[in-house]
Amino acid sequence: MLGALSPDHYSRIEQGRQPTISEDVVEGLSRALGLDDIEREHLRYLAAPVRRGPRDDSAPQRADPGLLRVMDSLDVPVLLLGRRGVILARNALLTAVLGAPMEPESSFLRWLFLDPLARERIVNWADFAAAAVGAMRYEVGRHPGDRRLVALVTELRAADPDVARWWDDLGVTDRTSVGKRIAHPVAGPLEFGIESVEKPHDPEQRLVVYTVEPDSPTARNLPLLAAWETVS
Repeated sequence: MLGALSPDHYSRIEQGRQPTISEDVVEGLSRALGLDDIEREHLRYLAAPVRRGPRDDSAPQRADPGLLRVMDSLDVPVLLLGRRGVILARNALLTAVLGAPMEPESSFLRWLFLDPLARERIVNWADFAAAAVGAMRYEVGRHPGDRRLVALVTELRAADPDVARWWDDLGVTDRTSVGKRIAHPVAGPLEFGIESVEKPHDPEQRLVVYTVEPDSPTARNLPLLAAWETVS
């Protein structure tokens, strides 16, 4: 009733017997379920998945030159991520803050869930990690044929009970915009807001910028941390 659907129509959708689902039906179900914008978009992907063969994921993704120039102009930690959370680039401050090399073509998600340092360094790890699982589910909805992405989810669910539990909660997020609180062994407590920047023509890459409040302790400590990283 809330979705303005007949019981028979809704039953066909639930049972997978409805070959096409209109935008009006998606909107009606979204209203009935009280979905937010990201959840509504996720429902659209599930209702009308892209019909194509398995994705060709053998070629490495190249970092966008424009986003690299933006990264080089910033004096805060920055990370460029591609599909499946693959690191395309990062600056020295990012490695200094997180305490890990974050080499290009390595997996940020594997570091986040499988490296004990991530839980030690990120004070609010659970909040940030739960949002990352929601972002993985959103990406799977957009690219159901990405075999490497599905394999990564399977690997992380098997390796980390937290991932399995959050995945089974069925939550989705577009980006992991949860702020980070860092316990740094040299600079002490650091607090960052997280902002994502992407180009309209390539939503598969995003620049993750660790923003700081002006004149905050974190803002004052970053130059010292950058100098310490250069010396070390």
